[in-house]
Amino acid sequence: MLKSKANWKFSNGTDQNDSSNSMIDSLFQERGILTIEDKEHFLHPSLEKIQSPTNFHQIEKAKERIFKAIEQDEKMIVYGDYDADGVTSTAVLMSALMELGANCDYYIPNRFEEGYGLHEVAMKKLSNQGVSVIITVDTGIANTVEADFAKVLGMDLIITDHHEIQDEIPDAYAIIHPKTSPNYSFKQLAGVGVAFQFAHYLLDYMPTHLLDLVAIGTIADLVPLLGENRIFAYHGIKQLAKTENIGIQVLKKHCKLMDDVTERDIGFIIAPRLNAVGRIADANIAVDLLLTEDEEEAIQIAEYIEKLNTERQQIVNKIVKEAEQHVNDEDGIIILYDENWHEGVLGIAASRLVKRYDRPVMMLTYKKETDELKGSARSIPAFNLFDHCMAINDLFTNFGGHSQAAGMTFPLEHLEQIKTILNEKIFEQLSPDDFKQEIQISQSIAITQMTEELVQQINMFAPFGMKNEEPVFHLKKIPTQLRQIGQDKNHLKLQFKQKDIVVDAIGFRMGHLFYYISPNTEVSVVGKLQLNEWNGNKTVQILLDDIAVNEWQLFDYRGRRHDKNIVPYLSHFKNNTVVVNSNKQIDDVIGYEDVHIFTYESDVSTIRKSDILYLYDLPYDLDILRKIIQQANPSCIHVSYGVTEDAYLQTLPTRDDFKWLYGYLVKYSPIHLKVDLPKVVHMKKWTNERVVFILKVFLDLKFITVQDDVIYVNKNSEKTDLHQSRTYQLRLKQSNIEKTLYYSTYDELKQWLEQNVTFDRTNREELLHEL
Repeated sequence: MLKSKANWKFSNGTDQNDSSNSMIDSLFQERGILTIEDKEHFLHPSLEKIQSPTNFHQIEKAKERIFKAIEQDEKMIVYGDYDADGVTSTAVLMSALMELGANCDYYIPNRFEEGYGLHEVAMKKLSNQGVSVIITVDTGIANTVEADFAKVLGMDLIITDHHEIQDEIPDAYAIIHPKTSPNYSFKQLAGVGVAFQFAHYLLDYMPTHLLDLVAIGTIADLVPLLGENRIFAYHGIKQLAKTENIGIQVLKKHCKLMDDVTERDIGFIIAPRLNAVGRIADANIAVDLLLTEDEEEAIQIAEYIEKLNTERQQIVNKIVKEAEQHVNDEDGIIILYDENWHEGVLGIAASRLVKRYDRPVMMLTYKKETDELKGSARSIPAFNLFDHCMAINDLFTNFGGHSQAAGMTFPLEHLEQIKTILNEKIFEQLSPDDFKQEIQISQSIAITQMTEELVQQINMFAPFGMKNEEPVFHLKKIPTQLRQIGQDKNHLKLQFKQKDIVVDAIGFRMGHLFYYISPNTEVSVVGKLQLNEWNGNKTVQILLDDIAVNEWQLFDYRGRRHDKNIVPYLSHFKNNTVVVNSNKQIDDVIGYEDVHIFTYESDVSTIRKSDILYLYDLPYDLDILRKIIQQANPSCIHVSYGVTEDAYLQTLPTRDDFKWLYGYLVKYSPIHLKVDLPKVVHMKKWTNERVVFILKVFLDLKFITVQDDVIYVNKNSEKTDLHQSRTYQLRLKQSNIEKTLYYSTYDELKQWLEQNVTFDRTNREELLHEL
């Protein structure tokens, strides 16, 4: 058995293939898209379906103020945020204002010195510079105090934002926000979507040339890719392919992106680089890249951003590595801090650790000057981090976020209290299985259904993202091939065949699982379908998200007993039980935790339930082996024994052999072992072992006696069947053990184990239920 890393949840509640609906119909149903008209709109997003920006409350008032400022040459500031949504929002609105001839500039607060949102110090500085109008993008809806301060300074504040509305709405000159606009029906725009709609209204035409920026900000901000967000992302990705933005052109080239850009390219290549600037340095640099019309300047900025992104990656890797050294396996929520950890990347580091440890993680840096801890947290689906922290909000200096992500500041002296309370809550609320991540699976699929046509149909549902996740499929089949791939064998490749159809399954960073999948075993895999093109040939492959084996497994290393063949299993499984012969030294397993060593002569009742049972030596009795396996009730059995006697390959002497040697002894008795036995060996071309075996049988049956290396024939012995000899019986028994357990094929050995061992089915069903 190989347990899945995540909890698998099927959309239809079962892993059975629903043949009553086509794959595509099922995908529509999952998204609540049922009518022909809705399907058409979804598959072919049209910009005509974008609402008129006039539906935004107070947008006309905001436009009139801006045009007045333009006419009177008043100085305006676009006040943004330092993430990808914030910088693209800033670039969109700046582009529109510059096109209108406005006297404008932009301001992005420093993450480390100012933090998120409007700040009075910055506003006063801007006022002193002659700014009379501030237009926020992707921020401002929570800044009630700062809105009042703007009035004190004599500045008009126009807020464009998309974040959640707080108990009190700022008293600003105008607020453009979907959730303060009853007539604007789509409430889930990203900040850049709101900025684009405002730019649209200011320009009196839809600036489709700016949709590349809208796609980047929308996808980066992880808003639901449905409705207007889907339309913006869909057409924005198309615009990215032919972008006129010099900065984006250079960035694409620098990242080795071709003309066709996908949502994955935005999410994993473009957005992280734009975010890296605000995390490590000054996010104004990212806006400069998106606004520049000078290719040389764009190249210099792109190179600098690449350097910052590399630095960000190195910092994250270092922090994660250091944090791993301090993780306590007993904690339900991991809370760690260090004075030297860079606060700009703590959210990324926390996400990494959540994926590794399947627990909420809070990563903090220590502020010596205030004796406070400040940082970010990420959670697991089953634990609402926001609600539980809000319940103890009095312990935090600052706290904000949502169920799965949050930022916080609190006094160092509150650390242990926060940690204790959150650990108590998580253990009260969650079972061990609840800690695992979730994978939502669309449906099971057969090899014959994995066609190029199906993949192309699925791709029509792109761009994928929040609320429109790329479909994950489930396949259960015996792989025809299993191997590690990659220079460092870090990746896993399985191959499945049915008739003439061959499908590969690729698991990146799953190479270690190679050891835990035995031959001829039905494997369950879940992943996304892709087209792989090589030398002009297109084949369907599965990009694996997770893998599991739902039956007990036999790992066969017979005759290859070596630490390299057992160590991967000792470090992977819990409740390891090793069975050896008496007085056997097994240095390979010494030093590993959770390893219990028994001999075939131990009290079987002391063997506990085991995840894996290692048979290190051949047993001397098959019945004892049966009892050991039944007591251990393992989900896996690992065999690495060899043979020392080769009883099975040494054919038993025939009855004629016994008669001949007995006749020889009678004729020449007494026989001197050291003198006469070599003559027998030479005469009959027998081995010494064969002769010694026959003599031991004669001794058992009292046909002979031996004194001082001299054999005497007992002429008064009774006629007795050879099977009465203990030596003869042991040889037959050992031969049968070797035949059954060593010289059998893999399938024969597994079949024998299944026929002769009664596994605890109840326990197995409980384990399977975890999947």
